[in-house]
Amino acid sequence: MPAIEVIGLRKTYRRAFRSGHEALRGVDLSVPEGSAFGLIGPNGAGKTTFIKSVLGIVQPTGGTIRVLGGSPEDPRIRARIGYLPERLHLPGSWTAPAFLGTVARLKGQTADKAANLRLLERVGLADAVGRKIGGYSKGMRQRLGLAAALLGNPALLILDEPTDGIDPMGRVEVRRILQEEVQRGTTLFLNSHLLAETERLCNRVAILGDGKVLREGLLEELARGGSRWMVRLAPGADAGALGAAGFKAAGPEGLYHVEAANVTELNAALDKARASGALLMELKRDGQDLESVLASTMGVAA
Repeated sequence: MPAIEVIGLRKTYRRAFRSGHEALRGVDLSVPEGSAFGLIGPNGAGKTTFIKSVLGIVQPTGGTIRVLGGSPEDPRIRARIGYLPERLHLPGSWTAPAFLGTVARLKGQTADKAANLRLLERVGLADAVGRKIGGYSKGMRQRLGLAAALLGNPALLILDEPTDGIDPMGRVEVRRILQEEVQRGTTLFLNSHLLAETERLCNRVAILGDGKVLREGLLEELARGGSRWMVRLAPGADAGALGAAGFKAAGPEGLYHVEAANVTELNAALDKARASGALLMELKRDGQDLESVLASTMGVAA
C-alpha cells in the first residue's frame, strides 16, 4: 500500500476579476510505504500546495488523494502523520515541554512529560527546556518543530524545509534522526531547497515543475550515468594495458571511464587493471548530482 497516492490532482486558486492561477495541473504520484521520498523543483512549482493538499489543509480543485490508505480528512489518519511546515509559528511565551504537551493533546495522544523530555533531548534541546520559546533561535525553533512532528511515532513524516536555519552540524544531527525514523519503518516525505540534504536522505525523488511531475523514480536511476564508472588510478599506470581492459582516458592524468553492466563485469575490468600494475585510488558511478538532474530536467521541460 502506498503511503501517499495522488491521481489527477489539480488546484486552481481563484482571483477576483482575474483568471485563476493553476498551481497543480494533473499530478499523479505514488510514494511507497517505508521510503524516503524527496520532492524538489523551482520556486512556484507547486510543492507547498501539493503538501497542503495531501494534508487536507488545501482543498483540491480535482483529483483523488489517499494517505496511509484513507482520506486526509479522517482524524484517525491525521493522527498518524507528523508534519513540519515551512513557516513555523510558535507561542513565544510557552516552554518547549508545554508546547509538546498541547500538540500531543490536539493529536488525541496522552501527554507524557518524560517521553517529551526525551524527545527534546533527542533533537538537541535538552538545555533549553526551561526557556521561553520566544528566546529561541530560528534553528532551535526548527528543532522544536521537528520534535512536535515526531510525537507519537508517526507512520508518515511530511517535512517542508526541515533544516532551514539550522547550522551544518545541526543538519547532521537532524539527518541522523530522520534516517533512524526511516529505519524504524516511517515513510519520510521531504521538501527541501537543500538538494544535497535531499540526496543524502532520500532514495526516491520526484521533480515538480509548473504544477506537473516531470520526472520520478529511484534517485540512483535518475542520477546515474548508465553503466559507466569513473576510475582514478595512481600515476604511472600502463595506458596500453588499461586500454585493452576497456579503460578510456577521461581528462586529467589517472582519470578513466570504464563501461560495466554489473558488479561482476566491473570487478573483472578492475582485476585486469591491477594485474597490469595499476593502483586504484577512487571509484564511483559516473552520474549526475541532484542539482544537475534538476537543471537538466527543467531545461528539457522548458
